[in-house]
Amino acid sequence: MNSSSYFSYKDIYIEDGRKVLEVNILPEKYCNFDCVFCPIGRSQHKTDVQRSFPGTDNSIVELENNINVLDPDLIFVNSKGEALLNDRIDDIIDLIKAKGKTVRLFTNGYLLGRSEYMKIANSCDEVVGEIKGLSEEDFQKLQRPIEGYTLAEYISNMATFRRQYSGKFIFEITIIKGRSDDPGSIDKLKNIIREISPDKIIVAKVNDKRFEKKFSITDEKLEEISKALLNNQHCNC
Repeated sequence: MNSSSYFSYKDIYIEDGRKVLEVNILPEKYCNFDCVFCPIGRSQHKTDVQRSFPGTDNSIVELENNINVLDPDLIFVNSKGEALLNDRIDDIIDLIKAKGKTVRLFTNGYLLGRSEYMKIANSCDEVVGEIKGLSEEDFQKLQRPIEGYTLAEYISNMATFRRQYSGKFIFEITIIKGRSDDPGSIDKLKNIIREISPDKIIVAKVNDKRFEKKFSITDEKLEEISKALLNNQHCNC
């Protein structure tokens, strides 16, 4: 890897018959959340304002070289924190599109309701948003967002984005043991799915070994909840 580049990559993998190249476009964690169970650790840079990073030009050149050599079908921008906070994300997406590749962006979803970030996300073929805490208390306590953020606005921002987005919106739901694995929470999730109307739902659990005991549900419980949510008629899945 170019020593002046800070992008990092996962090994190419196959998903639904497509070669996927997953790239992190942040030098370290910059995020508007500071989730308790984040596998990356605590947010040293808690922000929702875009930043510039030294070495981005070289990093973009390296990305172009990797695309040329590896020839993936899809580039998944899935970063250490909130990828939208890199002020060159437009250039990164433009490069991928110019190469004729599909762009998938992972975002926690909170910023999607803001026009400047909505515009960026609209240029992607696929956007992944997520949710973890289902009560205001859990949202504040477990996801530790920037002060002033609310769960209601979080959901509303994703719903607002989805209504005007012409690409594929993927909604990732992480089930938390003792907090969102009960029937009432499942009903609440069905209402959220109805409001956002995603094209695809991914139901997940906390997999990080450090947090499994406190926050992770069993595989059986995950399958049960997945069936309940994936059979939800309000998803465009």
